[in-house]
Amino acid sequence: MLQSSGIELTDKKTIDKVRQTFDNYESNCFEILLYRKNRSPVWFYMQVAPIRNENDKVVLFLCTFKDITLFKQPIEDETTKGWTKFARLTRALTNNRNTLQQLAPIGKHEVSHKQSRLAEVLQLNSDILPQYKQEAPKTPPHIILHYCTFKTTWDWVILILTFYTAIMVPYNVSFKTKQNNIVWLVLDSVVDVIFLVDIVLNFHTTFVGPGGEVISDPKLIRMNYLKTWFVIDLLSCLPYDIINAFENVDEGISSLFSSLKVVRLLRLGRVARKLDHYLEYGAAVLVLLVCVFGLVAHWLACIWYSIGDYEVIDEATNTIKMDSWLYQLAISIGSPYRYNASGSGQWEGGPGKDSLYITSLYFTMTSLTTIGFGNIAPTTDGEKIFSVAMMMVGCKLLQVFWVESLCCIVT
Repeated sequence: MLQSSGIELTDKKTIDKVRQTFDNYESNCFEILLYRKNRSPVWFYMQVAPIRNENDKVVLFLCTFKDITLFKQPIEDETTKGWTKFARLTRALTNNRNTLQQLAPIGKHEVSHKQSRLAEVLQLNSDILPQYKQEAPKTPPHIILHYCTFKTTWDWVILILTFYTAIMVPYNVSFKTKQNNIVWLVLDSVVDVIFLVDIVLNFHTTFVGPGGEVISDPKLIRMNYLKTWFVIDLLSCLPYDIINAFENVDEGISSLFSSLKVVRLLRLGRVARKLDHYLEYGAAVLVLLVCVFGLVAHWLACIWYSIGDYEVIDEATNTIKMDSWLYQLAISIGSPYRYNASGSGQWEGGPGKDSLYITSLYFTMTSLTTIGFGNIAPTTDGEKIFSVAMMMVGCKLLQVFWVESLCCIVT
């Protein structure tokens, strides 16, 4: 058991350097004087090397100690007071027989090899320190390492497509848009295929076990994936848009499939885990907060329109509510609602989907930021309750935004 207390001969500056090395996660080496339990001093050559995981975070330190007492000035402690310098040197040599044996003559080739390896270690060469971090674990041929270049690139593609679905799914569900446009239909089909391929890859990708080890056993990988994200990923890749594209699909079934698309938003849990690594950077936090604010405003705009569209027509009397914000918007842009008595017997006309979405997003932005100009106002009980909840969400988001902004400025 070694310690730096006891006889206070350990250099204070060296102690501060060691502490600073650990605090700053740096690599360094020192000559430091430590003490055994019997208070006998020992000089060590100490090397400190931070060990990083696949996320480039320091998880532990590798510290090596080499006894160099033999090569240092003999130390005068309580047991050697009054001894001559030669006597203290003789005692140091006697106590370090192991070191002397290590210095025994060896072959010339072996000397040069040992010196080169020692020089690399002293320089903390990454080729040999540590080898278990530099060498990739051996895996079966069909198993992919979760931190390899291909899998990292693939995860970013999935992340971007998840953001795409987080934007388009609420819009399509709220505004009841059937994907009759062949371009959007092909694009959504490609997204579904990519999500399906992602399921296959996840059955063949390693993961980190509870003890920090890399699990590459195919059976354990399959069981882990089936217990975690498989159900959500499977529901996310079903071709809902292709089903809704058929004109003869019943409206109720179409609405059901459109609602099931909301399950794709659960994939944002993976996005949160992916972005957690970047939360230590101030600029990244601010950009992420702005994106989250815009995404929440988009979701609330879709819900706001759904409430207005549901309540704009009185089902009991089959009349339109003239105090509704949808009716007021239709009048202001010159596209009023009209009742088709001779045809479908339903209300038709009204603002276009682009105008409806922009107006809904405008209202949610003004409500979340607590500005609220009043030109668009809730009139029904449902709209008022939703507006109150939206203002509470906005206050919390603004609070988080300002706190994080001040933290970034201070740091």
